[in-house]
Amino acid sequence: MRIGLITGEYPPQPGGVGDFTRQLALALVAVGHEVRVLTTRTALPDPQPDPGVQVHRGPARWGWRSLWAARRWAAREAVDVVDLQYQAAMYQLAAPIHFLPKLLGRPCVVTFHDLRIPYLFPKAGALRPAAVTGLARSACAAITTDPADAETLNRRGVKGVTQIPIGSNIRAQPPAGFDRTTWRRTRGYGPEDFVVGYFGFLNQSKGGDTLIDALQRLVGGGAPARVLLVGGAAGASDPTDQLFGRQLEARIAALGLADHVARTGFLPEAEASAALLACDALALPYRDGASLRRGTLMAALAHGLPIVSTQGPHTSPELSDGCALVPADSPEALAQALEALRRDPERRARLGSAARELARSFEWGAIAARTAVILGGCLPQ
Repeated sequence: MRIGLITGEYPPQPGGVGDFTRQLALALVAVGHEVRVLTTRTALPDPQPDPGVQVHRGPARWGWRSLWAARRWAAREAVDVVDLQYQAAMYQLAAPIHFLPKLLGRPCVVTFHDLRIPYLFPKAGALRPAAVTGLARSACAAITTDPADAETLNRRGVKGVTQIPIGSNIRAQPPAGFDRTTWRRTRGYGPEDFVVGYFGFLNQSKGGDTLIDALQRLVGGGAPARVLLVGGAAGASDPTDQLFGRQLEARIAALGLADHVARTGFLPEAEASAALLACDALALPYRDGASLRRGTLMAALAHGLPIVSTQGPHTSPELSDGCALVPADSPEALAQALEALRRDPERRARLGSAARELARSFEWGAIAARTAVILGGCLPQ
């Protein structure tokens, strides 16, 4: 098949959905498909192109004209089927993208990375969730990355919903010659330091403030704890990231923790992998709980890291095998779990091994194969 992928973000733009789309494109090419990508125009320089993946940067914003531009792109590239990657913020929380399947002129599948409702216009009320439901119903098929989202669409009467998990948005491949001890020493970490990593944007939903409050408790209790914030602080799609990041910086300063917190900033894939592998544990205190739609969690699993995350209403049971789970919004519980891991290297090793084993369930080859079956099912017989 010649598969079209439409996404509101794509590398070098920072963002989990863009990273997902790139990994999916590479995996689809690896199993014999051709891939064309349509994404947002950006001033950022394009990286070296990936073999077999042609990227076209079309609209700067996803208004009504962008739908016709997408239709022309699909016709020009002669794609057989399109997989629209949906997350409302990537499309400026606006209405037009919800009409794409009806106007595209090609079979269109929608992959929902979440079901957060778009803004549309003031006092839109019930029309906001209806826009998301209507998008799912107008598509040839719907894919969700999280089981809870599949259940929600099913309750709304959407037919043909399939849940396919995401994989790690970065490979566990540090640069050649990477040495963990050297990496840590050159960044000021001693052998006694317990380095707790946090991966991803400083988004309100990811609980970075809970981690900082937990760090205060660890340091106050005499633990040689350090926090390493891996990756960029803010994404391209959510303007609230920057505000939350500034608030978190102010809290770090107010608590006197500046010497205990380091930031890598945005890193190339291999360098991000090295930073993760240098950590003793990873804290991912999501406010809504660990779930299969979190690319940062999948990256932690793939790196075989001991993970402390949070239990939520939609946390899949298998995640308890590869993570230590604590209540959300509880710095006390998070600090206690991290301190227990600090004092128990053998448990850290067991958790890391379990994480690596669980990650095999989310390998990109299997994800691409399942996605291709859904896409192929939409072609005319």
